[in-house]
Amino acid sequence: MNEIADGLHYFPGFYSRDEQAALVEQLRLCLRAAPLYTPRMPRTGKAFSVRMSNCGTLGWMSDAERGYRYEPCHPVTGEPWPAIPDLVLKAWRETSAYPAPPEACLINFYDGTARMGLHQDRDEAAQEAPVVSISLGDSCLFRFGGEQRGGRTKSLKLHSGDVLVIGGASRFVFHGVDRILPGTSTLLSDGGRINLTMRRVTPPMN
Repeated sequence: MNEIADGLHYFPGFYSRDEQAALVEQLRLCLRAAPLYTPRMPRTGKAFSVRMSNCGTLGWMSDAERGYRYEPCHPVTGEPWPAIPDLVLKAWRETSAYPAPPEACLINFYDGTARMGLHQDRDEAAQEAPVVSISLGDSCLFRFGGEQRGGRTKSLKLHSGDVLVIGGASRFVFHGVDRILPGTSTLLSDGGRINLTMRRVTPPMN
């Protein structure tokens, strides 16, 4: 484990190649039940460049009408999200240092041109819980800064099998994905990157 900043912990190669392949197969089953869709920005309705889905009891969503939020069902199928696979939960159990399980696992798929602008994760009531991020497939250039937009930023290459924990003093840093580095992994037959981010949404009962 490398501490990139206070509360920002990087676990390079957390998942072995065999575990990564098993994760992809488990995610394929999730996506059969909850297919990828294209979210839209609040107010403007502009489409994200990533496609997404979720697993867990709650799923993160965004649209023009109601903005950012968590919902228990898929916006297209109307069905509940599938359960978070146990191999995904391994990263939460072993890196989060949080006593309660995650309720949401956001599945983002990036093709070679997709990106994610700098943003903060503030839609959770359990804001003391970290966000645990898993990278699969092509590498990406991840960028992070401070808690104020427009400040100095740093970049970090994330590779397939890496885990990043955003918590503690870094829980509300601005972060995003500048670009995908096509051809850097053979895990996904058609290329691209899958990013899984686990979140605890509601505070656990004492």
